[in-house]
Amino acid sequence: MAKLLIVDDEIDVREFAANFFRKRKLEVATAGSGEEAIEKINQNKPNLVLLDIKMEGMSGIQTLEAIKKIDQSIQVFMVTGTNPKDNEAYTKCLELGASNYVHKPLKLDELEQIVMSAII
Repeated sequence: MAKLLIVDDEIDVREFAANFFRKRKLEVATAGSGEEAIEKINQNKPNLVLLDIKMEGMSGIQTLEAIKKIDQSIQVFMVTGTNPKDNEAYTKCLELGASNYVHKPLKLDELEQIVMSAII
């Protein structure tokens, strides 16, 4: 079974997306910080991580870097509320190995298509 980890410091966003994918029969874990995400990845390696780029403490970029040091094969989709091409974070994330970008507010049909095609 495919494993998805959703990392976002906003509990509403995190739980909304988690419940959505649980209904689609995915094994879903959540983390509220980069540090918690790294712990969960070390315990139970996911196939795909949805990772918020702006978080308190360890940023999404720092978390992405740590994930890729653990396992290059984990796909990481960065979640952002801004147009990623408008800032240097976009380039940095691609250099570090991010697979894709997802924009907030999350559009469930788009998110489902992106995630399901990535883990099949």
